Amino acid sequence: MSLWEYANPVRFLALSSRVLPVFWGLAALCLVSGLIWGFFFTPNADKFESTVKIIYLHVPSAMMAINVWVMMLVASLIWLVRRHHVSALAAKAAAPVGVVMTLIALFTGAIWGQPMWGTWWAWDPRLTSFLILFLFYLGYIALWEAIEDPDTAADLTSVLCLVGSVFAVLSRYAVNFWNQGLHQGASLSLDKEENVADVYYFPLLVCIAGFVFLFLALVLYRTGTEIRLRRTRALQAREVRA
Repeated sequence: MSLWEYANPVRFLALSSRVLPVFWGLAALCLVSGLIWGFFFTPNADKFESTVKIIYLHVPSAMMAINVWVMMLVASLIWLVRRHHVSALAAKAAAPVGVVMTLIALFTGAIWGQPMWGTWWAWDPRLTSFLILFLFYLGYIALWEAIEDPDTAADLTSVLCLVGSVFAVLSRYAVNFWNQGLHQGASLSLDKEENVADVYYFPLLVCIAGFVFLFLALVLYRTGTEIRLRRTRALQAREVRA
């Protein structure tokens, strides 16, 4: 069976109805177990004390803030090339989730930054690019709401998503591009020497998995809602013409 078959709204809704309970369950299991493990059963760090435990919210949300935009980029490209409406609606459905993830990352970063850096905010390259990414999320959502024709809205928001992808890349690699700035390097890396200690690493992986499953569940649910809303509007338009 081809993946493109799920561009059909009926097939997509049938698939999402089957997998949604699994994703909700895995999200709840991973988030509850990971956060309890991380916040209550890991020690304070010598340098960071209890502040280190903010990583169980900050790192997963920051990763998802960037990866949600990447998912929107892929869906937008599929819309521009293949004109599959489900892909455009999936990108639209993902944007509010990305906004929340970015807000969590910015808020928890401020909580981390105040005791560590002595300030709630600094115009650090990664922090600044994250703020700009947040503004792009808001602009993307506003553009969808401002245009009545859904296909025109999908076209314009897809172009905006392409432009905003520059800042998604900057958010991910800002520390590598610029050696200056307060923000430390990545907490997770293919180079094991750069990872956090194992006592924090494994509960962090569980929390990341929880955020991923939560994102998948939310996007599938919201995409299904968008499909049903579009059907409802189409039926209402037919009734008006009749």
